[in-house]
Amino acid sequence: MFASIYTTTVTITTFMTMAGIALLSGVIFSWIMSFKVKSTKRFFLVSAILPFAVGAVITFVSGNIGAGVAMGGAFGLIRFRSAQGSADELASILIGMSAGIAFGMGYVAYGAMILIGLSVLYNLLSMLPIFEHEAPKDKLLKVTIPESLDYYDVFDSTFDKYLESHESVGVKTTGMGSMFKLSFRIRMKDQKQEKAFIDEIRTMNGNLEVALLPYAETQIQL
Repeated sequence: MFASIYTTTVTITTFMTMAGIALLSGVIFSWIMSFKVKSTKRFFLVSAILPFAVGAVITFVSGNIGAGVAMGGAFGLIRFRSAQGSADELASILIGMSAGIAFGMGYVAYGAMILIGLSVLYNLLSMLPIFEHEAPKDKLLKVTIPESLDYYDVFDSTFDKYLESHESVGVKTTGMGSMFKLSFRIRMKDQKQEKAFIDEIRTMNGNLEVALLPYAETQIQL
């Protein structure tokens, strides 16, 4: 049952067997993952046929298992540039890739076990109260000020009033040098005072643009 269905030659019967099992288990896999992964219907359609698509390519790479595995690695390096995927979507893609390599090498039982087993395990782990840490409280404050305003310590009194901590993470000129864009990593003392905090900043920067965003190192773009 757990041996490869391929020997030296891929016949229409063995290929159709692989295709049927890969597609069926792929659909079941996508259906199970849809309970936890928040994505579009098109994503689940793609993840359902991905194991078969990968398996079909690997099957016909010159009938060479080594070449098939190399092709599987090439598939794994593909970057999906249309949109940044979530961790859940990435997990689905990786599981589908792993199962597709197994299907392509003829190990259809192992491929089905990877898809169904890991989808069930993923859902079970998602329901357990583990790896649940408090979300970071740090936020990114972006403030535009006129060039006439000394940005070095102009907001210190307001920051001391509303913030637990603050750190300057960037300064940039804009508007042909007539304005500055300042970025700060901040932590509020009380989240309920965000509006009062922003309103006070606006009175000091001449009602120019103020933005308060979730903080992430990769998103700091002045």
